[in-house]
Amino acid sequence: MRMAARTKTTKDRPSYRCTECGWQTAKWLGRCPECQAWGTVEEYGTPAVRTTTPGRVTTSALPIGQVDGRQAAARSTGVPELDRVLGGGLVPGAVVLVAGEPGVGKSTLLLDVAAKSASEEHRTLYVTGEESASQVRLRADRIHAIDDHLYLAAETDLAAVLGHLDAVKPSLLILDSVQTVASPEIDGAPGGMAQVREVAGALIRASKERGMSTLLVGHVTKDGAIAGPRLLEHLVDVVLHFEGDRHARLRLVRGVKNRYGTTDEVGCFELHDEGITGLADPSGLFLTRRDEPVPGTCLTVTLEGRRPLVAEVQALTVDSQIPSPRRTTSGLETSRVSMMLAVLEQRGRISALGKRDIYSATVGGVKLSEPAADLAVALALASAASDTPLPKNLVAIGEVGLAGEVRRVTGVQRRLAEAHRLGFTHALVPGDPGRIPAGMKVLEVADIGDALRVLPRSRRREAPREAEDRR
Repeated sequence: MRMAARTKTTKDRPSYRCTECGWQTAKWLGRCPECQAWGTVEEYGTPAVRTTTPGRVTTSALPIGQVDGRQAAARSTGVPELDRVLGGGLVPGAVVLVAGEPGVGKSTLLLDVAAKSASEEHRTLYVTGEESASQVRLRADRIHAIDDHLYLAAETDLAAVLGHLDAVKPSLLILDSVQTVASPEIDGAPGGMAQVREVAGALIRASKERGMSTLLVGHVTKDGAIAGPRLLEHLVDVVLHFEGDRHARLRLVRGVKNRYGTTDEVGCFELHDEGITGLADPSGLFLTRRDEPVPGTCLTVTLEGRRPLVAEVQALTVDSQIPSPRRTTSGLETSRVSMMLAVLEQRGRISALGKRDIYSATVGGVKLSEPAADLAVALALASAASDTPLPKNLVAIGEVGLAGEVRRVTGVQRRLAEAHRLGFTHALVPGDPGRIPAGMKVLEVADIGDALRVLPRSRRREAPREAEDRR
């Protein structure tokens, strides 16, 4: 009897589950070991053990060569930059999750997509759960997103959204946002794990059954991750991140997951008063046009996905008025800038940087995080320290190590081709760059000392001497 009582107690013991990722455990923990979230492990009842018997299949299995792939042909959204990221357009039955910070332009972009993709044969249904229909109409008037085949509804109930699908029969559904819609049959507030899972599951089933493409807007947390259960990212077919500084015009749509294409594509957009437009050639946003070169500036070519973009790095050094000199960065990683300062002082023999305030930034709000921008950052800092401008029409590409060596980076040929297309005639690159565009002069550098030789020698030697005179 004692053995039976102990077995019953073990069977009825509650389990615990993480509300973020669904990880389960037999005891409570303050932090989920799976997703590293704090305070998300909650108690729930032990589910009953069920067995599923084989049932009747809906369609017979076919050899993969006999499956008709034309039914999954992508249809253009009317926005070429978004088509680039999606891999050609929206596939019928595909569910796309678009996430981004508040105010970055998600609703503006999707409303523009809704109007441009709507036609007599392909209706579009735009469901808003955060605004009223009249508020969305005002935005549509501002960005000229009015079409007779674009239907608009303001709903927060899942059953009502499914009812609109039966009435309109759209080819494209846009839901803004998935965290605002709830099902009355599920307990919990809108945006909770159970509600988001139920809403997403119902819309995914409807999309697959109807062959309807679906765009879901998702909120993000303060850390930049998609809010709600991690299961949502696994359920959908495509996950897109909408990025950009709200104080800048540039917006980037980056593919994180894509079952129908590559995940290394990036779409560039410009947000303005009349809406949002795609940028087929966005490099001009990251450059400052000037007649004569200015000290402290250097150009580089970064890769956003597979797209090369020419960007400008700027640096400024001034005498410090405080014991601890300032180190301020914008658009650059502070740790990599500090590494370049140490390399310049130790390997490049530039001693005028240690006791000066140093400011470094990028132009146009672009963020340079890849190591290929190291050489441009180092040259900009050296140019600012010696107050000597770099030669005109020069780009610098390469990763700089702590020993001062310049390492190879990926995509050098694509970077050089983009620089040559924009009119740049000289480039500093690591050794063995591959095929060089005709008419472009490329200087291969092995270390930071070779790279600093592009600065005029007289001015380069004066910088440390001037620093010593000030002491």
